[in-house]
Amino acid sequence: ELSVQHALAALTEWLAAQSGQPQDEDGAPQEMLVIGMGKLGGGELNVSSDIDLIFVYPEEGETSGTQRLGNHDFFTRLGRRLIAALAEATADGYVFRVDMRLRPYGDSGPLVMSFAALEEYLVTQGREWERYAWIKARVVAPAHCAHAAALEKLVQPFVYRKYLDFGAFDSMRKLHAQIRSEVARRDRGNNIKLGPGGIREIEFIAQVFQLVRGGRMTALRIRPTRAVLQLLAQTGELEPAIAARLDESYVFLRNLEHRLQYLYDQQTQELPTSEADQALIAGAMGFAGYPALLAALEPLRAFVSAQFGAVFGARGEAGAGTWWREDTPADELQAVLSRLHYQQPAESAERLAQFHSGSRYRALPETSRTRLDKLMPQLAALCGETDYPDQALARIIALLEAIVRRASYLAFLAEYPQVLPRLVRLLGASAWGAAYLTQHPILLDELLDAHEIYQAPDWAALETALAAQLAECGDDIERQMDTLRQFQHSQTFHLLAMDLQGLLPLENLSDHLSGLADLILRHALELCWRNLPAHPQGAARFAIIAYGKLGGRELGYASDLDLIFLYDEDIPEAGVRYAGLAKRIIGLLASYTAAGRLYEVDLRLRPNGESGLLVSSRAAFAEYQAQHAWTWEHQALTRARFCAGDAALGEWFEQLRSELLCAARDPDKLRDEIAAMRQKMRDGHPNRSELFDLKHDPGGMVDVEFIVQYLVLAHAHEHPALAANRGNLALLRRAGELILIDRALAEQACEVYRLLRARQHKMRLNNLEPCRIPQDEIDVSPVLALWKGLFEQHGTPAGAGVE
Repeated sequence: ELSVQHALAALTEWLAAQSGQPQDEDGAPQEMLVIGMGKLGGGELNVSSDIDLIFVYPEEGETSGTQRLGNHDFFTRLGRRLIAALAEATADGYVFRVDMRLRPYGDSGPLVMSFAALEEYLVTQGREWERYAWIKARVVAPAHCAHAAALEKLVQPFVYRKYLDFGAFDSMRKLHAQIRSEVARRDRGNNIKLGPGGIREIEFIAQVFQLVRGGRMTALRIRPTRAVLQLLAQTGELEPAIAARLDESYVFLRNLEHRLQYLYDQQTQELPTSEADQALIAGAMGFAGYPALLAALEPLRAFVSAQFGAVFGARGEAGAGTWWREDTPADELQAVLSRLHYQQPAESAERLAQFHSGSRYRALPETSRTRLDKLMPQLAALCGETDYPDQALARIIALLEAIVRRASYLAFLAEYPQVLPRLVRLLGASAWGAAYLTQHPILLDELLDAHEIYQAPDWAALETALAAQLAECGDDIERQMDTLRQFQHSQTFHLLAMDLQGLLPLENLSDHLSGLADLILRHALELCWRNLPAHPQGAARFAIIAYGKLGGRELGYASDLDLIFLYDEDIPEAGVRYAGLAKRIIGLLASYTAAGRLYEVDLRLRPNGESGLLVSSRAAFAEYQAQHAWTWEHQALTRARFCAGDAALGEWFEQLRSELLCAARDPDKLRDEIAAMRQKMRDGHPNRSELFDLKHDPGGMVDVEFIVQYLVLAHAHEHPALAANRGNLALLRRAGELILIDRALAEQACEVYRLLRARQHKMRLNNLEPCRIPQDEIDVSPVLALWKGLFEQHGTPAGAGVE
């Protein structure tokens, strides 16, 4: 690098003295950037390496001298002189051999290129092997290049795709096959770089994961092979033991490569053939003789070759089923599906035929069509193993129709056939899950690690990881929004996978979904505050309060977030500032981007409802709750909690909430108001069917919630423990222990509530709304008995109780 930098600086000064300083059209000075490729770019140069270079410059223009030259001509002359200074042999030898063949268009291309010309080439003609080569690219001269960041921004979208690029496996597999073919043709099996189990195979293993995941995992955008292997072990892409052994193998092979080049004073990776040279190499490597060296080298190369095969081995090679043809007769297709245990083979056969003859399939490139032809029979057979094969197949086809135009997703399914059974099981088990995956197909990657996806989340570790990802986004709000969405979708999908495997009780699932929402809200608040004009006090004196399902930690997969916003700042402009912050938070949560949406937000529980202010000051909220709030608003308060923002303000809210809930109330008036509100809700959700509505019918979930809310508001002044936000089940049991209701009946009602929630959850997973079941499927008499005991015997108005 020092040699190139010194030569470039001296030659630029000399040439500028003749022709003037290169400038762009606005007169800003221009410089030639020397890009180091290959081992020079990666900081991995051998003792007798060529250096692979590419020359570029930022803008077109001309020099400032009297004998003006266009920038292209100037930098072409400069490039030629630089090559000569480094590579021409003199009586003192040469500095480095220079190889320029990695530049765009190779030997037939121009010696130098502007940024614009380079970008056009990469976008329109850049080939897959060039993506691999540009991973190592690095500006090595000038020493402190002002345009290096702009060049990196130009090149990275070519190298690293925004999506998970599983097509890189096949591309690099083909490139390696070409190398292997050339090695075999030239009888170079003893080449420790290009031969089986050689250096290149280790580099390919490391770099394919960079190409696949570097678009989303910026930490992988590094150059040295050993550093990449270490990171792949940390992220779980490679088993740590395998990554460590690959690293040891790489060091051994590189040391051997250096010694071969010391011996022959040339760029070679061929093992010696003469006994004398073999003895010298063995000694230089610390072995007693050449056979001992080979005894260490051969198993090492076998290991590398085996790992290369494990990563790049051809996947899903079973040919397409003979029935998967456009001209397959309908009766033959039905017979196949019947043998696969389909319950409606005629309908499923028609669905397959329509997919096969549809415009999406016909428009596919040959590679994608070949992959799909191999996948479809496997997927159809796996659907046949589910409880409802016809539904599973319909959902698989819907997913495929959504992803077939993205070759990378088909490549993923082809490269990882072990994912297919997990995918089919998930789609077969849940219509909601199938729709969610179809809407966010990037989540297919989450199915890859069977161990990880079925592990309960560690929210502290995940929050640290999310904070690091958001920090990498800098001030790019669009990237921040997409990062939040991808994180939320990923964690939701993990919970769904565990749920469908029966690994999460519903209460735990709701806790995790609520914890995820809390985490997202914390970061949404932080990001939105950071993007507002600087505030003299620094941190926001602002709190997000959760009500409803989030407040009660009973969140479902598609639940809205019932929120209110509070602030604690006594200056005239505070209300406007914090209203602006609240609007940004709502926009960040509820707006759609390419990555989807986070949450729908419901603000109707704020003081004065939809006609009220978006944010409330601490004093205004306290005054409203004490003087103007309706009973139903205090009912809602039983499920409210602080979930994000200023901790001191959150503590104040929790104290206020406790005081409000523990206030003494007229029990008869309270009973009448709650019963009247319950009747109003029933009137708003009429059920004219003969089925039982799990949520709204008498004895349903809302009755349990109203019973708990009544018990809290009526008795918390005597029993403050009832004011704790512990969930309906815990509070109902506590009321039984305090003999406020019959203890046995309380336990029975808890069990009913749990069964109702579980059944509702299962039905919603298959998009069955409204959630209604046969009247006698669940015995809700304990809930009805509790309602009657609390309300009807105390003279509640007719019609407000259970008919």
